[in-house]
Amino acid sequence: QVQLVESGGGLVQPGESLRLSCAFSGSFFSRYTIFWYRQAPGNEGSQRELVAIINSVGSTYYADSVKGRFTISRTNAKNAAYLQMNSLKPEDTAVYYCNSKLARDEYWGQGTQVTVSS
Repeated sequence: QVQLVESGGGLVQPGESLRLSCAFSGSFFSRYTIFWYRQAPGNEGSQRELVAIINSVGSTYYADSVKGRFTISRTNAKNAAYLQMNSLKPEDTAVYYCNSKLARDEYWGQGTQVTVSS
């Protein structure tokens, strides 16, 4: 059974940076595609917003809203994925979730809160 645990969230001022981590426990991490999603406050009833993707060969995708500011990466030897977030804006405030998919298997972490406020 795969478990994902996010960490690294917190309260920062606009323009500052945070690095989120996603620790993967289980087998075959290197084969999974890793996603970062977020859900903004007040949007709990809405679909989570896709932020970034990294697949098993390292190809990446970013939402337009974060392109050029966020970087997704992974370290297969550590069974971990990361989301480096620079130049944070108040609109980046959300709970950030890590997700992993391989064929029909899909797993979610519990989320980590990111708050950007002056």
